[in-house]
Amino acid sequence: MTGDLTDVPGIRVGHWSDRTGLTGCTVVLLPDEGTAAGVAVRGAAPGTRETDLLDPGAMVPGVHAVLLTGGSAFGLAAADGVLRRLEERGVGLETGAGPVPIVPAAVLYDLTVGSAEARPDAAAGYAACRAAEEQRPCGSGQVGAGTGARVGKLFDPQDPAPGGLGTASLPLPGGGTVGAVVAVNALGDVVDEDGRVLSGHGTAARLLAEGMPELPPVGGANTTLALVATDLALTKAQAGRLASVAHDGFARAIRPVHTSYDGDTVFAVSTGQVETAPEQLLVLETAAAEVVARAVRAAVTG
Repeated sequence: MTGDLTDVPGIRVGHWSDRTGLTGCTVVLLPDEGTAAGVAVRGAAPGTRETDLLDPGAMVPGVHAVLLTGGSAFGLAAADGVLRRLEERGVGLETGAGPVPIVPAAVLYDLTVGSAEARPDAAAGYAACRAAEEQRPCGSGQVGAGTGARVGKLFDPQDPAPGGLGTASLPLPGGGTVGAVVAVNALGDVVDEDGRVLSGHGTAARLLAEGMPELPPVGGANTTLALVATDLALTKAQAGRLASVAHDGFARAIRPVHTSYDGDTVFAVSTGQVETAPEQLLVLETAAAEVVARAVRAAVTG
């Protein structure tokens, strides 16, 4: 157990990073047969693709990869490259015309750092997918979808603090593992367990003491994205519930969070390799919130 999302058996992660343009994307590859998945969107300014398929009532039984990406809405184009690589490998939902890969995606806004013209595209998604096939650890820092991520942008929009990509995992009592990867690009600050600011400018305290700054933040310019994975067997409905509870990890480590100016989104996936007793769900949900909080902090502390 290394404290990495890839501690969950069957999960592979790859990144594409533009160190000059300060953007990037991260692909989480799932078992080829597809996995149960859910999503919870709590922020008011999200950018997503294929999330409707994760509704428990939707007919698609599973997904084959998840994309977290920079580039704002432009970055959703990176999912095309992930689909192309999966199609080359024959991975996808079987149809009469061949396999169709199912790749939900979510974006964060990083156009005001580096170059606004630098955005992950299909080639970037393809490269991140190929990198994931090499089965390396996920890692933390300003890499992949976290390359251009920043936090604490309300009072100091011209001097935001570093955000990034973080990961964490926990073994579960009774068997199984839960892990998370988080791309932190929040309006608020990242804080430790005692509320001390790890990265940011004391945003929450200043809001309460001073009120809003004269210039309000730009809508849609902040988002924290996460994927939570476990090898415990879950239904689509249970995966959706896990995604919802995992947002509690954001609330522990980001202040303020889930604002009108953030697009916070959490995916949850289950590889289904370990049988799940009903009483294990509470343990899993508790651990998921904890690994998300740890992953958020790892994004800014390495």
